[in-house]
Amino acid sequence: MSISHTLLGLLESGPRHGYDLKRAFDDRFGQDRPLHYGQVYSTMARLLKHGLVEVDGLEAGGGPERKRYAITDAGVTDVESWLAQPEKPEPYLQTTLYTKVVLALLTGRSAEGLLDTQRAEHLRLMRELTRRKAGGDLADQLICDHALFHLEADLRWLELTAARLDQLATEIRT
Repeated sequence: MSISHTLLGLLESGPRHGYDLKRAFDDRFGQDRPLHYGQVYSTMARLLKHGLVEVDGLEAGGGPERKRYAITDAGVTDVESWLAQPEKPEPYLQTTLYTKVVLALLTGRSAEGLLDTQRAEHLRLMRELTRRKAGGDLADQLICDHALFHLEADLRWLELTAARLDQLATEIRT
């Protein structure tokens, strides 16, 4: 996820302080990985340097002055360009899991056991996500669905690999 583009997009609804941006980000996108305040302020400093945001006002408080940031026309254009670009699909052509299966076979360890353990972990996470989805709002449901679909594809791969272990063992040992 592009933190800078996400913060810019949040600013399109109106000027905000760094604290408000962090809270809005965490509410919408940071359930599993909230932003740190330092990350917000370093990102805003970079966006300010590049002319994508401007300081819309300063407010005195009990501590340092609070800056209110507003998106510039260049920032809006940058968000538009980012949103128009498709994300590169990640084909996972060389995964750690595949590497572990091959190494288990090469070293005489149980690749079946490894696949069984991984299957159990995938199913555990799927149960957890299904519970989260049932109690979540639409945004949480969509995020959980995305993760669940990926886990289902992984489970299909685990089953296919388990069915082909003998053939794979023969191929990698020759």
